[in-house]
Amino acid sequence: MKSEETAAPQRDSAPGAGDSAAGRGARFPGGAFWLRAAAALLAGLLLFGSFPPRPLWFLAPLGIALLTSVLQRARTARGAAGYGLLAGFGFFLPLLPWTGIYVGPVPWLALSTACAAFLALFGALVYWTAPLPARPLWIALAWTACEWARSSFPFGGFPWGRLAFGQADGWYLPLAAIGGAPLIGFAVALTGTCLAYLGTALARRPRAAGQATHTRATASAAPESAAPEPSRHRRIALTAAAAAVILLPLTGLALRAALPAPEAGDRTITVAAVQGSVPRLGLDFNSQRRAVLDNHVRRTEQLAADIAAGRAPQPDVVIWPENASDIDPLRNPDAAAAITAAARAVGAPILVGAVLINADRKTTTNSVIVWDPATGPAERHDKKIIQPFGEYLPLRGFFRLFSEHADRAGYFVPGDGTGTVHAAGVPIGVATCYEVAFDRAFRDSVAAGAQLLTVPTNNATFGDSEMTYQQLAMSRVRAVEHGRALVVAATSGVSAIVAADGAVTEQSELFVPAALTARLPLRTDRTLATRLGPAPEYLAVALCGLGLAAAAVLRRRERTVSKPV
Repeated sequence: MKSEETAAPQRDSAPGAGDSAAGRGARFPGGAFWLRAAAALLAGLLLFGSFPPRPLWFLAPLGIALLTSVLQRARTARGAAGYGLLAGFGFFLPLLPWTGIYVGPVPWLALSTACAAFLALFGALVYWTAPLPARPLWIALAWTACEWARSSFPFGGFPWGRLAFGQADGWYLPLAAIGGAPLIGFAVALTGTCLAYLGTALARRPRAAGQATHTRATASAAPESAAPEPSRHRRIALTAAAAAVILLPLTGLALRAALPAPEAGDRTITVAAVQGSVPRLGLDFNSQRRAVLDNHVRRTEQLAADIAAGRAPQPDVVIWPENASDIDPLRNPDAAAAITAAARAVGAPILVGAVLINADRKTTTNSVIVWDPATGPAERHDKKIIQPFGEYLPLRGFFRLFSEHADRAGYFVPGDGTGTVHAAGVPIGVATCYEVAFDRAFRDSVAAGAQLLTVPTNNATFGDSEMTYQQLAMSRVRAVEHGRALVVAATSGVSAIVAADGAVTEQSELFVPAALTARLPLRTDRTLATRLGPAPEYLAVALCGLGLAAAAVLRRRERTVSKPV
């Protein structure tokens, strides 16, 4: 990183690229570097602070603004990447500690480092696009492109920590109905980059005014018409940046009125989400598989008693969480009998989260089975997006060398299908736990006709951490994105009922058996985000690529012009 401060300055059209920070660093060696490094870490911490369970969504654009200001002062691509990496550590290390609660710090540190590497890439992209005009726009596109890359690579990607998932309580949330999670992230990033542009311009004004006074005192007068063009362009740019900072969040706030009302729909059904809880938390909760199943059977039978006593409405569908039955009910008659008894007691089909042993008896499938009270198992959703290093271990022999917990990873295999099952005649879109983080999961479900969405999840393996609240925020974004009511059913919490406008209408406590019952609307219309699909994100990635190419051409021309004849 030292070379970043000592390298010869390169021409950079960004405001502030040639400020006096380098001079201060010359008087106090390393001072500018450490100041910027601290600012980059703080930027990452601001991004982390915007995520649940904190309702501080407005910290995200401030974090992007601070990080942008730091990156625009980097003298080399390596320096910019280094600052981006520091911001990544400040963001992901506090965001993801739940990944190492029961397996030690190695997976947590490795995953955080891998995610931080994409912020290093973002830093390099900010440097490489420096010659382009309208820099706030190109930097926001670079952020969107890097979020797409992190959500796609490697091993299928890891979308956790996308800017959109920290905005469930914020003004930007309604933008999900227009362009999904990518549009929210782009809007937040563009607000931040425009803030950085405005801040840099305002900081330069006193210095520019002093230089202008000195010039008038020491140089001959020049015609007033000699210098209006640059200042006019600057005023236009500042006006556009200020408008973006104000209008982007206000546009999201205004769109809230256009979201579906919580009760609006084609018709309604009554849905119950059962949270049976687990005997103990941690990776070994599965050793109490029968106890977990019995907990969910018992809580469902209690719901049936409440229905008979008039304390709860009769549900059309009951939803159990992921891993409610880790005893394969298709192979174990006792488990099947217990589930059938619960379905008959409550008088409704149950969506049962179960682990199924495949025909090879070596691999397993994470499934949600529609269990009819009269006929037993029917349709099922086999989890299509499975979690690397948890449900399966890529390169098992290699990673076994680094962690004694490697062999505790499962042997799950992904399923296929549309992500939709039918219960009580209703097409229900299912995204099991980890799947909700991926745009394509519910997009496929709604395309297949899903009128209601559900997220069966098991958070018991992550203890008393922020993970469950982060995942609930994702579910709220998905509800708005597709204009559907959504039911979260968790083993140990938090279970919730989410309206199509993203509001949580009911929510359970952690580690307490519960049954949430609600009358929910079914909808067949599709939001613009559903119809557009991945097109907005792909467009942002393509534009970022074109911007990089254009910036490379401009740099080459600058080098050609500057060569001595």
